[in-house]
Order: sequence, then structure tokens, then C-alpha cells
Amino acid sequence: MSASKDTARGAGQLLVDLGPIILFVLTYNVLNRVEALKANAIYYATGVFIVATLAAIAWAWHTTRKVPPVLIVTGVLVSAFGGLTLLMHDENFMKIKPTFVNLFYAGAIFGAMMFRQNIWKLLFSHAFTLPDRIWTILAIRWGLFFLLMAGVNEYIRLTQTTDFWVNARVIVVYPLIFGFMLLNAPITMKWVGKTNADDPKFRGEDAEQPA
Repeated sequence: MSASKDTARGAGQLLVDLGPIILFVLTYNVLNRVEALKANAIYYATGVFIVATLAAIAWAWHTTRKVPPVLIVTGVLVSAFGGLTLLMHDENFMKIKPTFVNLFYAGAIFGAMMFRQNIWKLLFSHAFTLPDRIWTILAIRWGLFFLLMAGVNEYIRLTQTTDFWVNARVIVVYPLIFGFMLLNAPITMKWVGKTNADDPKFRGEDAEQPA
């Protein structure tokens, strides 16, 4: 598969992954401005989030006949924490979900490395082809980033209002994620579409070639 096709498919999958959370934020902000619905805006938004996530999974299956592992994990966690939020009528379950998700991914990444496995490659090899060494570099970077984001969510959850927490997805969380993606873009774009056979370090060559 060419680098351009890899990139296009990755961009399309990104829209599927981000769509539900964008709908969550929009729904909350719209309903939060309706006096009669304001008190329960977070719960209506949570319901929309669950439905949108399940719809994204269904769409992925309909269009490709497979569902990316990351979307499956997201679906399970959103359904679990969102379901508890609605069942217990307690928004804290939804607020703690990002912390759990980030710690889950960090734990999965570093835990798998102890067994010489790369979860990051498993999750995103459907979108990009990269040499194993580059997958390892990206996995370590993102594992550390997930730990950071868990801390960021906990700080916001414990010190800020629900309004700020919801909108922090747009004004804090996504900018940090996209900024980190941009920092990793050079190494990804350099090696996308390539395999171990294209990596001099994998072949054992003494090539002074930056990642």
C-alpha cells in the first residue's frame, strides 16, 4: 500500500474515532443553553456519546467488514462508564473515564513491551505500515503521553466545573493530542509505507541515519 493511501485511510479513521466525542461536546453545549434541559445536559450528552460510538463501530464494520481494535476498546469503555453515569445519575463516572482510558492504554503499551509485544502496532497497523523499530519509538512516546493526559484529566476533573471539563476536550485535550501528533509526524511520514527491510538499523547496517 502506498504512503498516500496509508495517510488517507488514517485520516478517515481519525474522523470516525473523533466523531462521537465531538457530538458529545456539541450536544452538551447546546442543551446546556436550554434552561429546562440544563440540569441534565451531561446525561443527554452521555447518551448521545454512547449511541454515536456504537454507530461508529457499526459504520466501520459496514464499510470495511472489520472494526479497529482501538474502536472496540473505546466502545466497551464508553458503554461501561457512560452506562454507569446514566444508571447511577452520577456524572463523575463519565468524568473519570478519560483517566481510566489513558491509564489503560499506557498500561497496555508498557505491559505488552515486557512480553516483546507492541500494542501500538496492533492498534494502528490497520492505518499505517511502519518498520518495527519505529513502532517501538512511537509506542514509548505515546505511552508516556497517555500517562501525562491521565494526570491532566484528573487535575481538570478535581479542580474545574463540569462546563470546563466538557469543553476541555476541545480547548485543552485535543490541542495537546494534535500537538503531540504533529511532533511525531516527521518520523511517521518518513517511514510510513516502509517495512523492516527498508530500515538500515534493522538490517544491522552501520548507517548514521536519524529516525
